[in-house]
Amino acid sequence: MVYKFRIISDEVENFRREIEIDADSTFLALRNAICESVGYDKNVLSSFFICDDNWEKDVEITLEDMGSDSSEDVYLMEDSVIADFVEDEGQRLLFVFDYITDRCFYMELKETEPGKSLLDPLCTVARGKAPAQIMDIEELEEKPKKPAVGATPAADMDEEFYGSNEYNPDEFDAEGFDEMTFE
Repeated sequence: MVYKFRIISDEVENFRREIEIDADSTFLALRNAICESVGYDKNVLSSFFICDDNWEKDVEITLEDMGSDSSEDVYLMEDSVIADFVEDEGQRLLFVFDYITDRCFYMELKETEPGKSLLDPLCTVARGKAPAQIMDIEELEEKPKKPAVGATPAADMDEEFYGSNEYNPDEFDAEGFDEMTFE
């Protein structure tokens, strides 16, 4: 089966890539196809995250095992077959290509083609210039802040969201503050 992934960036408006890849390929092959399509260095640490419909990260598939003491399973790109994690059209993924600044591409499985196979991944659509692979912290701080994916815009956050603006001393529980000193 062939999977067709659409890839976009929240940094570059007209950026889009579409990658076709065999469902039995590994995430490493998908990562390499993405990096080749945008001219990124393949030696930079990266990860895929399987996401829910609201882009919330669920399962991570990473390039290298960083020796986490976590009880969670570690999935490596070279060992993880795409079809084992992605089955349905519309499945969302994040490809984090810059860990320092947590920058990523948004991916979605747009189409599956049963009965077909591909030996090598193929970039079928390449529009727009990809954002720089590595951004230093100063550049990140200069960029205007965008709300997080799925976040409620500030205009929609009213008194009911935050609670009343009025101070009510009865709502303040000062128990325990007598023992504290502030210098």
